Formats: sequence, structure tokens, C-alpha cells
Amino acid sequence: MARLTLLLAPLLLSCLLLNSRVDAKEYMRCQLAKELLLKYGINKTFLSNWICLIEHESNRSTKVVKRNPNGSASYGLFQISSKEWCRVSRKGGLCDKKCEDFLDDNIDDDVVCAKRIFERDGFKNWPGWSASCRNTQNLPNLGLACNIQTVRPTRSLRLNQKSNYYIIV
Repeated sequence: MARLTLLLAPLLLSCLLLNSRVDAKEYMRCQLAKELLLKYGINKTFLSNWICLIEHESNRSTKVVKRNPNGSASYGLFQISSKEWCRVSRKGGLCDKKCEDFLDDNIDDDVVCAKRIFERDGFKNWPGWSASCRNTQNLPNLGLACNIQTVRPTRSLRLNQKSNYYIIV
């Protein structure tokens, strides 16, 4: 009986892992840009910022989970943090979502939560944006690469330290 249990345990574990498999997606830059613009209504003014952020946070993959120095983790395409915005294994956080929900190929809930984060704090919650996309010269030229005519701000974004929002200067 013990021998049978030892043989069946790996089989059972494999079945459980296969049933809990998440279908993830890796986007091409132009495919993602067009989807964010047309399906999700991302403002053209910030579309290059969103693409740059996603490329530096998750490399356009919905399956990425990164551990953060503060003990939290960031999930999915937009790298949404479990510290404030979602909860592991249960609904919660300011987006009222399970963090694992951000790891599948359906990005509807990811976009809703990312927009909520942006509306509250701008891009400052994303280290990839702060390090690599804050300078508008580093943003991808989606007009040239994807034939999407974006509206580029003629000025740069600056974080107002007192009230945590971005202003155009």
C-alpha cells in the first residue's frame, strides 16, 4: 500500500499542477499598443508611457511575478503590487482583486487596476517607468514602429512632491 501511495503521489501532484495552470500571454509591442488604445481606451497622450512601463516591468508578459524588497510581490503585465493593490489567494486591496488574476491572458482586470493606480498616483508606483521612461526621449516612437499617431507631450511630466500627482511643465 505504501508503495502504491508513493507511485500515485507524483501523478496526483502533476494533475493538480496541470489543472491550476495559468494561460499567460506574451505580447508584441504593436499588438499591445493597438489593444490598449482601441479595446481599453488608453489615452494616446500616455500610450508610449504605458508601453515603455510594460516593457521595463514585465517585458510584455502576463506571467511575470517579481518579489519586492519590502516582502510584497508584483504581478502580471503591469506588475501590480500585492502591498496595496491586490491580495494573494483572495480578493482584496484597492483594486479588490486576487493578485493571481493578473497572471492570465485576459488583461481586462489588469487594465482596470492599472488605470486606477495611474489615476491615483500617476506612474510613480512603477520603478521601471521611473528608471527608464520618465525622460520622454526614452519613450518608444509608436507612430514609426506601429503606425499609431500618438500625441506626445511637448513638455515633461514632473511629480508634485507635496500632493503626489503629475503636472505638465
